[in-house]
Amino acid sequence: MKNTLKLKTYDINNDLADIRTAAEILKNGGVVAIPTETVYGLAADAFNEDAVRYVYKAKGRPSDNPFIVHISSFEQIYSLAKEVPESAKKLAEKFWPGPLTIILPKRDEVPYATSGGLDTVAIRFPSHPVANKIIELSCPLAAPSANISGFPSPTAFEHVEADMMGRADAICDGGDCNVGVESTVISLATPVPLLCRPGGITLEQLCDVLGEVQVADSILNPMKQDESAPSPGMKYKHYSPKAQLTVVRGNFEEFRAYADSSYADAVMCFEGEEEFFRNKITVTFGQETDPLTQAQRLFFALRELDEKGADKVLVRSPSKEGVGLAVCNRLYRAAAFRFVDAFKRPIVGLTGPTGSGKGYVAAYLKNIGCYVADTDLIAREITMKGAPHLKVLAAHFGEDIITADGELDRKLLASRAFKDKASQELLNSLTHPEIIRISMERCIDALENGATAAVIDAPLLFECGADKLCNTVIAVTAPKEIRLQRIMQRDNISEEQALARMSVQHDDEFYTDKSEFSVRSYAPFDVEKELEPFVDKYLKAQVT
Repeated sequence: MKNTLKLKTYDINNDLADIRTAAEILKNGGVVAIPTETVYGLAADAFNEDAVRYVYKAKGRPSDNPFIVHISSFEQIYSLAKEVPESAKKLAEKFWPGPLTIILPKRDEVPYATSGGLDTVAIRFPSHPVANKIIELSCPLAAPSANISGFPSPTAFEHVEADMMGRADAICDGGDCNVGVESTVISLATPVPLLCRPGGITLEQLCDVLGEVQVADSILNPMKQDESAPSPGMKYKHYSPKAQLTVVRGNFEEFRAYADSSYADAVMCFEGEEEFFRNKITVTFGQETDPLTQAQRLFFALRELDEKGADKVLVRSPSKEGVGLAVCNRLYRAAAFRFVDAFKRPIVGLTGPTGSGKGYVAAYLKNIGCYVADTDLIAREITMKGAPHLKVLAAHFGEDIITADGELDRKLLASRAFKDKASQELLNSLTHPEIIRISMERCIDALENGATAAVIDAPLLFECGADKLCNTVIAVTAPKEIRLQRIMQRDNISEEQALARMSVQHDDEFYTDKSEFSVRSYAPFDVEKELEPFVDKYLKAQVT
């Protein structure tokens, strides 16, 4: 146990003596909890391997979880990074000092203990004046959040005091943090900039500076077992209270109905909703329409659950827009990705052969408030320039299917993927699961945000197994002569070419026999009348 000093560091003018004390401790290899604008950090000299290793020990943190190095001037980046590209300078000019961390290839002088064993280093220039002054008077600081690993990050001095007394040489009392969630982390050590962790700087803001930015799948999904984490907060269950959290997806009325019938003893909801749950422990985390207040309150709320003795907690799922993506990221990890859907609105499969009129049905469903996930568009999306899925395809069909400028050579891929049945099945096994995953993710988002229903529009719905994820399926068919005319007009091809396409498709019975609803598309086509049985059974309560 350490004899931990408490230092007052609200103001760099009035509290300069304590700030100097903190800096001296750090220069001499000690560990100090310091305030930043995001969360409190447990800091050590980034170049002192022994001090950094002690931070891992004090937090109980896995040693392959990298630290962020905090600097107090842009020039210090050159002591940490092997190279500083123009994109890093643009981000720094726009967002530093502030809640943005940039990952770059590291210099050899940066210990692997600091980088979590990686050849990259994560660097941030915080905007908090006390943090900056301490760094200026000491050195660049490796500083993960000042909490016991896995528990909610500290955004107030009392949080740090509870977790770090006896573990750090000193803790600085700098008041409450005003951002409330850890910094945004973007890697510039990848071919395309990669958003590793969302925070106060949003994806939209990053795209405004950099153009194309990829989003790590692990932001909203568990990281794969054998995958290495380029950024803090990606690999492990994180930010968790002692209580067990379950994120409930759906609107407020659905959440309330689910909570009323649940054995859970607590709910975590938005401000103003707590009065509806008088028979349960309640904690609020900001306003439903303001993700900034959610970010500021989130870690307070998670700690409050434990203070109130909550055991099993149902949590209102927030929006993923803007800073909401950061809130969702922290919340999902706190819940160990435990979800439940409260909504009764259906996920609908929509399928049929080419030219059947499926597009008319999709357009009508959109008009009455349904969300439609078009799998053909998603298939194009995952094979666009820079898309992560291109690497998956290249690993099986050859690196040369990706051109020098990062585009997919579709003709070359087709020549290899369709040369025989086994190759085609391999392509399907690689692409179909990803298309289904994205479709389902977007359908769930739409239902959470009040869509009348969510529709997966997929010509190969049955072949790829997506029908098993749907509450019901609509099959759209049409007479052969009508399909022929539609295909010729739509694709501007000859009758012979259109007939060739039709000849390799299933007959109508393949679709209708597997579907609960069948729509026959004639010309003219009265979509509303044809869909009456479906609307009456599944959607009437939502559209009337």
